[in-house]
Amino acid sequence: MARQPDAPVGALQIAPSILSADFSDLASAIHAVDAATDRLHIDVMDGHFVPNLTLGPSVVASIRRCSAKFFDCHLMVTDPGEYLGAFAEAGADGCTVHVEVGNTAALIAQARALELNVGLACNPDTPFEAVAPWLEKVDLVLCMTVFPGFAGQAFIESVLDKVALVRAAVDRGGLAVDIEVDGGIDHETAPRAVAAGANVLVAGSAIFGAPSPLAAARDLHAVAAAR
Repeated sequence: MARQPDAPVGALQIAPSILSADFSDLASAIHAVDAATDRLHIDVMDGHFVPNLTLGPSVVASIRRCSAKFFDCHLMVTDPGEYLGAFAEAGADGCTVHVEVGNTAALIAQARALELNVGLACNPDTPFEAVAPWLEKVDLVLCMTVFPGFAGQAFIESVLDKVALVRAAVDRGGLAVDIEVDGGIDHETAPRAVAAGANVLVAGSAIFGAPSPLAAARDLHAVAAAR
């Protein structure tokens, strides 16, 4: 059975993105935010699906030794099926694949067979209708609020309309599905994302770029919860 995040489905969760952490000392960066972290967001890019390269299964295996948190690996890759097994073996708890790469049914089935928590991501310009057929099959829907590939981009406000559509469909169906947003999440945008229906907030520079990442993560949760 797939391991589930510590927080219940639908609860407000902060997911620090280690893409913005200090890669020279990831263990310390992860430990610094541990007390305010519900899950760790791990961005995986192949230089093809998105114009950037990041980390792979070996890094996941390394940080698995220093953290018991839920590892949510966001696979921004052209052929995620080629890597799901490696990430599961490395210690990933969940893998999120993009609906844009296609072969969605097979990828979901493969992830389930590997006992992974399953997420489905969509880019800002991908319509709600692309993810709607899969809502009953996944554990999480990730609505990208920037175009994937690089950290530090500006939040795309119009994506919140899609977040609201996902939230309405999840609630209408009584589905146990978390709704995640990623990109440009900070103290100003987080409350708006939560108001639209998101409950998992991925934040990178807003947390790891702060003087105290732990305080930043706690403050982000507080302002989002008070929206």
